[in-house]
Amino acid sequence: MKITLDNYDKEILKELQRDSSMSNLDLSKKIGLSPSACLSRTKNLVESGIISQFTTIVDEKKIGFETTAFALINLSPLNRETIHSFLDYVKKLPQVQECYTLTGNHDYLLKIVARDMQHYRDFIIDSLMQNQSISKVETSIVMSVEKKTTIIPIEDI
Repeated sequence: MKITLDNYDKEILKELQRDSSMSNLDLSKKIGLSPSACLSRTKNLVESGIISQFTTIVDEKKIGFETTAFALINLSPLNRETIHSFLDYVKKLPQVQECYTLTGNHDYLLKIVARDMQHYRDFIIDSLMQNQSISKVETSIVMSVEKKTTIIPIEDI
């Protein structure tokens, strides 16, 4: 169900995507609403699920995670039981940052972070491949990041 947002809601979303640690008072000044109206709207955005969480984004390279990889995964047999087993398993692996169900030749795409290539290799062999439903892993290693954002283009709504 699509929720209709007015210009104030959109401005709140734009500002909080840039800096979710911003105080309600600062946010209200930026968008031109009273603090109480701004807080009420922000709470409504949270309660409706449009804002799913407030978080801190950590630069993985600065804390020693030098390798980012995208792994294409195939499952066998591809049925409800193996899918649920795989997803339950992957959700427990902190190295897996994102997991997407795909159409086409592969079943899932995982974004994985590791300290280095040896750590990535060990993770694939010792952790990921321990799930018996995985029949194939095809990896692409990120050489450099040209664009990375978590901001949804609110102006396109």
